[in-house]
Amino acid sequence: MTVLSSAPIYAHTDAPAADPAAASAPASAASASASAATDGSAWAALNQAGDTGAFCAAWLAILCLQVPRVRGALVLLAEADRSFVPAAFWPDAGRNLMHLGPAAQAALTQRRGVVLPGTGGEGSTASLATHVAYPLEVEGELQGAVVLDLTPRPEAEVQLALRLLHWGSAWLIDHFRRQLVLRERQLVARLSLATDTVATALQEERLGAACLAVVNDLAARLDCQRVALGFEQGGSVRVQAISHTATFDARTDFVRLLAEAMDEVWDLDLSVVHPPRQSDSVPGLAHAALSAARQDSAVLSVPLRNDGVMVGALTFERARERPFGEEELALCEALGTLLGSVLDLKRQQERSLRERATAAWRHASTSLFGPDHPGLKLLSALGVAVLLFFSLVDATYRVSAKTVVEGEVQRALAAPFQGFVAESFVRPGDRVRAGQPLARLDDRDLKLEQLRWRAEVEQAQRRYRQAAAASDRAAMAVISAQVDQARAQLTLTEERIARALVTAPFDGIVVQGDLSQQLGSPVEQGELLFEVAPLDAYRVILQVDERNIGDVQLGQRGELALSGLPYERLPFTVERITPISVPQDGRNHFRVEARLDPSAVVLRPGLEGIGKVEVGERRLIWIWTHPFVDWLRLWAWKWFG
Repeated sequence: MTVLSSAPIYAHTDAPAADPAAASAPASAASASASAATDGSAWAALNQAGDTGAFCAAWLAILCLQVPRVRGALVLLAEADRSFVPAAFWPDAGRNLMHLGPAAQAALTQRRGVVLPGTGGEGSTASLATHVAYPLEVEGELQGAVVLDLTPRPEAEVQLALRLLHWGSAWLIDHFRRQLVLRERQLVARLSLATDTVATALQEERLGAACLAVVNDLAARLDCQRVALGFEQGGSVRVQAISHTATFDARTDFVRLLAEAMDEVWDLDLSVVHPPRQSDSVPGLAHAALSAARQDSAVLSVPLRNDGVMVGALTFERARERPFGEEELALCEALGTLLGSVLDLKRQQERSLRERATAAWRHASTSLFGPDHPGLKLLSALGVAVLLFFSLVDATYRVSAKTVVEGEVQRALAAPFQGFVAESFVRPGDRVRAGQPLARLDDRDLKLEQLRWRAEVEQAQRRYRQAAAASDRAAMAVISAQVDQARAQLTLTEERIARALVTAPFDGIVVQGDLSQQLGSPVEQGELLFEVAPLDAYRVILQVDERNIGDVQLGQRGELALSGLPYERLPFTVERITPISVPQDGRNHFRVEARLDPSAVVLRPGLEGIGKVEVGERRLIWIWTHPFVDWLRLWAWKWFG
């Protein structure tokens, strides 16, 4: 809905309404002469108008001279808040023109010329007035409206007045269009200046060179005597660069005054202009002191911002005869926003490690203890509570290690002689009893050798008897030795034949050895054929990492979880710690033997799992952090101890 300003609308004239019947010829001539003089002065005022208000007033005077018998008129223009306020009156601003509001409202709402019967006013009645209103529209946006209060006249003259109003509004529309073009040109010029300045900052790699190039460029483009730039450091602004000055001493009075002016902008977090404009409420004491030190120069300081956060300040100085206006203030503030992001990024890239850490700590502290970020504060409180809980609560500290179940005794059965596998009766995992055949080697060659040695024994015995019959004692002694030799070979052969059948040494389970796929294959003497372990005697072998071996002691209790029995916990007791480490998986491990408690769970040698040895009560935070702390101590001692 179109909004009209609630300010009263007045216009009055001291001359009474003219009486056509009583007018004389000399009066008519004088009136015509006065009208021509007024028309000329109005056209002169139109040509010399310096602002929109003066232009509208001159134009309205010309229009009212062109339309006969106009009692009052006004021009409404749009404000920034989209309301419409009076900008020009005719004949002057003393008469009450509030009765023209409905016509203006209708024209602005309907966006076309309207003619309404009068609602009354000073010196008129509702039946004797006609209100004509016409909207002013440029590029699809309402700029205002023109309203005329006409004396009674025929319909044709009303249409003529509306037509004149329509044609005359082209002057105002053209004026508004030229203002729009001018604003767009100024905007393009400002954007071009800002873009060129940012390009100047990006051309330099180092921060110091970029800042100096920027202030020199701005001093030349904005016709300033001096431009300075500073960044926040330790809660105050430090001057970084001054135009046309390669080096400067921060202890001089001039640089100190510049820094104080920038600090004033930093404290206020807004732009400061000196001499202040009428709309300014901030006094700017530091800027006044800087201006006085520089022969009463005009000073403008704007914040440098990066992502909405102030990081520094930019100060401009020029002659007092050319103070900074609204448009230059807006341009400089835009430059501060654009340059702040670019220059602050360069500054952050050149910061030392200490400065980076300090900035990160300051940012974290501000986020944690400042008024914002409630979610971060809640998470921090929860983190502190959890840390306190883990620092005060004890838990059982246990050393974990990879574990293998082995038989307490494992008997290896090797090939008794060189031969071939004839039969295999068991496979790994089979239970066997003491004396049960496991495999048989081929003994046919041994049986033939047995027959040969038996024949040798009989032949030697026959020769011995012949020598005894001949009473040849020497021959008897030699032959007796040959008989003993043949009998020993026969006994050895028979022993080998007996050992060709491999039997179980005790009741147990076959852990290793599968000869069912090797029938007929040769075996060497001493080659491993089977490994047998007892059924009810096991031991646990823990491979403890060298970092934790110091916590493991004899007699400590623990639990074992096997991969094949993940839901069973088998208790054990540490019995032996081997003092020799074995490298495995890139780390050194110590072999720790433990004895399992009696259990109804059926185990098998070779089962693997995870064993945990209970060391004692420790703080939860120590249990979780001690590996890293131990490593850090060792590393620190290695390099700094």
